Amino acid sequence: MKIKKILFSILTALVLIISIFLYMNRDKFVYVGSVDIIEVDCSKKVQILSEVLESDQRIRRSNDFIKFAKEDHRNQELVVSIIEKCGMPTLKEVGQKPMDAIWLGLQHSTKEIRKKYFPQIEKAVKNGDLSKQEYALMKDRMLMDEGKPQIYGSQIKNGKLYELENPKTVNERRKEMGMEPIEVYLKNFNIQFNPN
Repeated sequence: MKIKKILFSILTALVLIISIFLYMNRDKFVYVGSVDIIEVDCSKKVQILSEVLESDQRIRRSNDFIKFAKEDHRNQELVVSIIEKCGMPTLKEVGQKPMDAIWLGLQHSTKEIRKKYFPQIEKAVKNGDLSKQEYALMKDRMLMDEGKPQIYGSQIKNGKLYELENPKTVNERRKEMGMEPIEVYLKNFNIQFNPN
């Protein structure tokens, strides 16, 4: 009986400590909700996607994590809503920067959204609307989402190159996708490549 009281006291203390920690740091945690389909004007998709691209790049240079999460969420909703309500844009229809915005919105979204819209990304790459490099980056991220080794060596996790399938031939695969050698890429992250 005494052990139960001690365990209950410890559990109560832990709950209290965690609650205090979460309360004191509440401004650092943001739940932005699910990505919903929202109203978009299809005749303004070029303008909307241009704003998404500018926003995506601006928030990645910022240290405001709350704004980052909310703005990223909004960008994802805009991209998904354009695809759902207006159809997947083409390069000829909207131009390169809006197409890049589509890719960024999906790349920076949840794994479920990436998986759902990846067939449209694949089709856009085959049609020349998106680059092979964009395909490779999203494919690697999706493999990482699934806990599988990546193919092209584009994903870094916890300051290290995420697990890589067949490291000795990665540069051949990267070259096919128009990507620089992995050794050059990893220098940007101060990571030494070891294929063994």
